[in-house]
Amino acid sequence: MWRNYHKRRWTCVMLSDSCGGMRSMKTEIFIFVRGDANLPRKASPQQLLERSAVPRVSRSAVVAVAIFLVAHLALLIGLTTPEKFVFDEVHYVPAARQMLAPAMSQPMLNPMHPPLAKELIAASISAFGDNALGWRYPATLFGALAVVAIYLCGLALFAAQGPAIAAALIAAFNQMLYVQARIAMLDIFALGFGLLATAAFMHGFRRERPQALFALAGALFGCAAACKWSGLFPLGVCIVVVTVIRLMQGWRTLFADARPDDWYRPDLWPRLRLHHLVLCFAILPGVAYLAAFVPLYGLSLPDLVEAQRRIFADNTTTAIAGHTYMSSWPSWPLLARPVWFLFDKSSEDNVSAVVFLGNPLVLWPALLALVLVLRDFVVERRWDAFLIAAFYFGPWLAWALLPRTLGFIYYYLPAATAASLALVYVLRRDGLPRWLLWAYVGVAAIGFAVMLPISAAFIGTSMRSFGQLMLFQSWI
Repeated sequence: MWRNYHKRRWTCVMLSDSCGGMRSMKTEIFIFVRGDANLPRKASPQQLLERSAVPRVSRSAVVAVAIFLVAHLALLIGLTTPEKFVFDEVHYVPAARQMLAPAMSQPMLNPMHPPLAKELIAASISAFGDNALGWRYPATLFGALAVVAIYLCGLALFAAQGPAIAAALIAAFNQMLYVQARIAMLDIFALGFGLLATAAFMHGFRRERPQALFALAGALFGCAAACKWSGLFPLGVCIVVVTVIRLMQGWRTLFADARPDDWYRPDLWPRLRLHHLVLCFAILPGVAYLAAFVPLYGLSLPDLVEAQRRIFADNTTTAIAGHTYMSSWPSWPLLARPVWFLFDKSSEDNVSAVVFLGNPLVLWPALLALVLVLRDFVVERRWDAFLIAAFYFGPWLAWALLPRTLGFIYYYLPAATAASLALVYVLRRDGLPRWLLWAYVGVAAIGFAVMLPISAAFIGTSMRSFGQLMLFQSWI
């Protein structure tokens, strides 16, 4: 009767080995969103690791929804100020408008980026009108989803609600995400899809059967790449991680002092086969990516190939003129060169400004935290430190491989957002008081509040206050 009761509840609580083998893809994805199912009294070591992966079911779902609603509402405040184009909206909004025309005019606007983010902006314009709300509303949705995704990553890494919520708050108080989630540019869409995919991968990393979560991650990574090709960077991180682990298993590598928290184990993913990996990290991303082109090109193979050629040519060319706010990838973690998205003088002494810079009280301490994360990965071989380091350094250092010289600090957004996980990881180390993490969240909130007048145009600030916030000559 006990077995039948749980089967009716669709949880498949693994009361026997046969039941454990029948877990469906639907159940795996459900667990990723809401938490973990109850496990039996008799469980394998691998199943015991999975039991501690996330807290209980309903609480995680409620918290995720609450985080989304609060973040979304906060991002909506003053969204329509200014009512004119801000920075690169001048490129992407006209491209979105063109998609709404009964017949696509030529030449196609902004062909150097994939279409999914622009299609979402076009859908918003269709729903809310060709105005500032219509242009920017979908960015707020994906900004809120990015905060939720950091919470889900925190659940996978820390297996506790408090640290996961703290990571989401620190990510939200990092000024970069706030600014990018209130402008009609492509980066926030790639970030939202990419972080949700990363969360799925992290939740599947320690599971005996990660196929469903890896498949979900692959599809979401494909959507991220369909917004901007930089969405491929975290997918590349996953491919490298899986390849390294599979090679080590093929070489029958063993750690002499193996520990349960090792990032590599010879028994990791015992039922994951090569065809699963090809499906999850090649076919599904490719299908999701190409599906975004169908509304524009149909199923015309020559048109699809030509679209990819143009994107590739733009992303690899070195023949690009300089830009006032350009910067190189080594300078981004230091916040050496911000980008002024908007600077309008509303009166002689007042300005409306939007400066993409980042919260120094978050991103500078994060560099120290990342040193400790690297130390724990190398010395203690911890799997959580390994994943944090991989998804910080991978999307950042990938820019060093590109031949193009034109770069901006907002390319650092995915790594900067993942840095919140490194801060939480360090602040919850053994021996540190529990209140220290929340005290730091408060410090991050203060830094965010101080920078808010140069992050949101609807607030405005005086020229004197603006000058005080520009701490270095390179910020001007």
